[in-house]
Amino acid sequence: MSDFPDRHEQIRLVHAEFIRQVAQTCGNAERRAEFDALLASAEQSGWGALVAALERIAAGERGPEVFRGLDEEDQIIADAILRGMQDPSTLPDPTQRQDPTMAAPGLAHMIHAARTGNPQALALIGNMAEQMSTVGGQMARLAGVIRPMIQGERDADRLTRGMDSQGERLVLEILSELGKLEAH
Repeated sequence: MSDFPDRHEQIRLVHAEFIRQVAQTCGNAERRAEFDALLASAEQSGWGALVAALERIAAGERGPEVFRGLDEEDQIIADAILRGMQDPSTLPDPTQRQDPTMAAPGLAHMIHAARTGNPQALALIGNMAEQMSTVGGQMARLAGVIRPMIQGERDADRLTRGMDSQGERLVLEILSELGKLEAH
């Protein structure tokens, strides 16, 4: 999946709050209840393998075996948590917003790959859309048009209905990128 520009950073930004909270509570005895609650929530969201890795990290494990059995998204999240525990300045900023023109190519590549049957891309974009839905507002509206785009919807008016100008611009950029990808 190396053709997805900035996918690591997109994953880190989508999961920034979770990464930050886990890195700050992992291994901190005073915040153990908060850490356990984060893991319980992640487990309920279907992140069993990631939760197991985070429990090993909390127990002090730091080697490459921590990543064994994790998919790419989970590896990126676990790595960001480990790095953040060592150096908090590396933690992603949950308030940072990507420039839509930067996000559009990556999202378009993932949508295109999911549409053409790539299971990794489908899982990744599905997880991203789920996270975006929980944020609410314009992010939830964007999440709501990802599935139709995967299914082939390209009507800009239909896809951007109810969006603010920034969301509209992002969808138009994604459609433009999809047009380029589908022309090949």
